[in-house]
Amino acid sequence: MCYNASMKGDQIGEFEELLLLGVLAMGETPSVVPIQQYLEHATARRVSLGAVYAGLDRLEHKGLVTSSFGEATPVRGGKRKRVFQATRQGLRTAQTVRRVRDAMWKVIEERR
Repeated sequence: MCYNASMKGDQIGEFEELLLLGVLAMGETPSVVPIQQYLEHATARRVSLGAVYAGLDRLEHKGLVTSSFGEATPVRGGKRKRVFQATRQGLRTAQTVRRVRDAMWKVIEERR
């Protein structure tokens, strides 16, 4: 199922929806590995780092998340982590997705 992500007609798919929800749920500008681990835990399925990077790039291109580089850390040998944050448009898109799903579930439950 796809949802309108912007006035340009961009759509998000199920995995992008999960990534967006993961970024929103984690707060504090998470980096890719914690996002991947969060999704694996939340969905009980394996999620590849490559898929996370690609999905976050698509979300950023659509204006639903932004990324920046955090401070260098000794743990990473001085390399900076790329961190992500949902935009206002990303939050609105997630809210729209939720309204659509809730409305559909209401219909399903009323028919049972």
